[in-house]
Amino acid sequence: MISLVTLYDEAGLGPRLRDWLAGQGLDSRCQAAEIHAFPDGEIRVRVPEAVSETVVVVCTLDHPSEKTLALTFVCDVLRGLGAKRLWLVTPYLAYMRQDIAFHPGEGVSAASYARLLSRLVDAMVTVDPHLHRIPHLEDVYTVPSTALHATDVIGDWLNGRLTGKALLIGPDRESEQWVTAVAARCGLPFRVLDKERLGDRQVVIQVPDLAAEGYETVVLVDDMVSTGHTLMQVARQLRAQGIRDVRAVCVHALFGEDTTDEMRDAGIGELASCNTVAHVTNRIDVTPMIGRWIEDRLRGR
Repeated sequence: MISLVTLYDEAGLGPRLRDWLAGQGLDSRCQAAEIHAFPDGEIRVRVPEAVSETVVVVCTLDHPSEKTLALTFVCDVLRGLGAKRLWLVTPYLAYMRQDIAFHPGEGVSAASYARLLSRLVDAMVTVDPHLHRIPHLEDVYTVPSTALHATDVIGDWLNGRLTGKALLIGPDRESEQWVTAVAARCGLPFRVLDKERLGDRQVVIQVPDLAAEGYETVVLVDDMVSTGHTLMQVARQLRAQGIRDVRAVCVHALFGEDTTDEMRDAGIGELASCNTVAHVTNRIDVTPMIGRWIEDRLRGR
């Protein structure tokens, strides 16, 4: 028997993992950590039930400034309750984008955050962290850390959903690894665009005339979407070319409801994301891949 303890599990991943593990013949008990917020902003955490020696803590780390403190307190409580092994399941891992100091005096958040989390847990798994200048998680994390990839499940989800002559597009060079893998999985051609960023909310992208090449459906593929401005700029150009079926799929949806509406207004007809972060666009389930990671560790594989 292992324990699953969830924090901020709006996507319901904890119960999904419990059910998936049961299907593999592994017993687990899932409970939610209680978090009480005081008027002055302090919090109190509580784990209501006893736990086993091995505890899987499920906490996706969007809005990390809020969640990381609660995670720290909960890990301390679990150690006090007798947990000897803490494994962190964090489908979205924050603070990976700032992996270098661009100006004197800037912090390298990726390394700082890695040191913090490495002191809390004994092993960690995440899905498609934004590895750019850091090749591997264990280059900065000092505990066994696994980066799973959602490209296969995205490719499988796209299979059979596209009509006409279809193309996948990576909106910038950083998306190349994802669109390449998704395209290989579902057997579709792809292009990668070049993006010039003029600020946090201003980018310039030139899209070739794909309608002239006979494409009828275009799917924009990226690892994470926060402001959505890059995708919206590409979508507007595609619609102006006469391409009517423009869609977007990402691993991590970090944008709000207003941005969802703006993206649809820009011409993106279907938006889909993985359930790494709870979002109205969640269509693609990462539970089995995370479940297999837990199963492999439990069985010593």
